[in-house]
Amino acid sequence: MSCGPFTEFDRAAMARAVALAGKGLETTQPNPRVGCVVARGERIVGEGWHERAGEPHAEIHALRAAGAEAAGATVYVTLEPCSHQGRTAPCVDALIGARVGRVVFAVTDPNPRVNGRGAQTLRNAGIPVASGLLEQEAAQLNPGFLKRMRTGRPWVRLKLAMSLDGRTALVSGASQWITGEAAREDVQHWRARSSAILTGIGTLLSDDPRLDVRLPEPPSGPRPKPVRVVLDSRLRTPPDARIFSTDGAVLILTADTAAGREGEFERKRRRLVSHAAVEAIAADGSGRPHLPDVLDRLGREEINELLVEAGATLAGAFLQQSLADELLLYVAPKLLGPQARPLLDLQEIRELHQAPRFAFVELSRIGADLRLRLRPQDGP
Repeated sequence: MSCGPFTEFDRAAMARAVALAGKGLETTQPNPRVGCVVARGERIVGEGWHERAGEPHAEIHALRAAGAEAAGATVYVTLEPCSHQGRTAPCVDALIGARVGRVVFAVTDPNPRVNGRGAQTLRNAGIPVASGLLEQEAAQLNPGFLKRMRTGRPWVRLKLAMSLDGRTALVSGASQWITGEAAREDVQHWRARSSAILTGIGTLLSDDPRLDVRLPEPPSGPRPKPVRVVLDSRLRTPPDARIFSTDGAVLILTADTAAGREGEFERKRRRLVSHAAVEAIAADGSGRPHLPDVLDRLGREEINELLVEAGATLAGAFLQQSLADELLLYVAPKLLGPQARPLLDLQEIRELHQAPRFAFVELSRIGADLRLRLRPQDGP
């Protein structure tokens, strides 16, 4: 694959393609977010982005906008053009048919059905191909798709909210609301871009959350509704829980040790099956659903980005098992005191060098609160 050299216009055109891809941030599940620009010389003649699964890809929108001017033009696209028949025809066929002069893409598609085949098909047709332009910026739009294609598991984003002294609720359990209205609205956008939202039975019983997206629908039409996932080792989910009061799929994952108690399990399952899909998966040493198996199961469901909104025990388990890819941490300018509930349940750390380390990705002020994005960092 070629990485250049690229001109300033090449960079500007790809930056525009990245911006276009971002328009599909909340609507493309389970497909990646992709943007495309068609240019003749330094004049853009067509552009487009992938809006939702089953509809034309970004390249098709951009070629249609360019019309006859696509012949001999340079195409800038944020992801390697697809070379396989899915719900839509291969984009490489459309590019070859339009007689484009050059294709520049940012990220190689790790989908085993593509993964370099798109670029090679174009080269075989005599079309020069270059890659790697603004690769990091384009990859940031699709962490879940890229990870799922490489590992079979979704990108795990752990959402947390705390006071300045690292507390999440008063000793009584009262936690509404630690953060302000602006931060709570911001969470809705992170839910909207997620393929699934996961919580534990403790949070479900104590807070009775809906875990839905409470935002206006985008102009392009209704966004896909995230799957709501509940980890419930003993099937204690009440049939009248608020999570069932809104549209969208609910998946309850219980432990196979519970399924072994056939009479009790079957009685509870029958109470829930009209509301949700109920599945038993392998249990860990504590009798809870085994988290790596949970992620494997969600990967098979084509879940790209998983937003975990859970209590200290489950959130701590994701971190202890190195299963969280990113922390989305809201910090409120309040102090709750030493008796208030902690952010995470973690094993005792006896030496500072054993403390998990994180790298800051972003720091933003959201109303009166701060939003931190952090990713695990290996090593001292």
